[in-house]
Amino acid sequence: MNHSASMDGTTGALLQARSVTKRYGAFTAVESVSLDVMPGSIHSVIGPNGAGKTTLFHTLTGTVPITAGRIRFAGQEVGHLPGHQRVQSGMARSFQVTSLFQNLSVRENLRVAAQGRVPRQALFGWRPPAPDDAAMAVAEGLLARFRLGPVAGRAAALLSHGQQRRLEVAMALAAQPRIVFLDEPTSGMGIDDIGEMKALIFALKQDGYAVVLIEHNMDIVMGISDTITVMQLGRVLVEGTPDAIRNDEQVRRAYLGNMITGGRN
Repeated sequence: MNHSASMDGTTGALLQARSVTKRYGAFTAVESVSLDVMPGSIHSVIGPNGAGKTTLFHTLTGTVPITAGRIRFAGQEVGHLPGHQRVQSGMARSFQVTSLFQNLSVRENLRVAAQGRVPRQALFGWRPPAPDDAAMAVAEGLLARFRLGPVAGRAAALLSHGQQRRLEVAMALAAQPRIVFLDEPTSGMGIDDIGEMKALIFALKQDGYAVVLIEHNMDIVMGISDTITVMQLGRVLVEGTPDAIRNDEQVRRAYLGNMITGGRN
């Protein structure tokens, strides 16, 4: 299922990347990558270390500027917008390395994240919440959704690793996005936490979010993805459904081997 040939915006994609390139001096980290992310779908990006997956995430979300190419989100060109403006337009992401306010409670982390979509409000993120605080209402809903209610008053630094990862995804949702980028959300998790995160990611799709996922765990990738983009050396090697990727000889020869049965990259 490769949409890259459709350059006229008629694919119905929520996010369209066209010939996205990122260079660092003479080194090209991402070269001419095109992909479409459809509304309400899970689109996974996989590949070996050094394939350019995280750099692609950075360019799509505005963490680093693109060198060349175009990125359209919900019909708007966003390829040269800074990250905070992309958040305001409906994009959100979590990071491979957990980035939480370690000394704030779980509830306060979520409240600050909910306020962060509007920069003027974010300036006052540390004020005590009013009873009718809309951001607090968002936070309370996310506490329930991500099963964090029992630890709502606990400092983020004191959470288990699995709880921290769930909190980080919840913080991405606090901005009320249309698309969520998740970078290795199960990294370092135990088996029980992995299963819970897999269910949470699938529930995002069921609720209408588009999800772009970098993930090494092939059980998750093959189990919940609608589309998989395979990267190698900064370029797209192949794109397709899980079944197509699982049976693609080019992918197997490149590096996957028995990864598609559940091993790690």
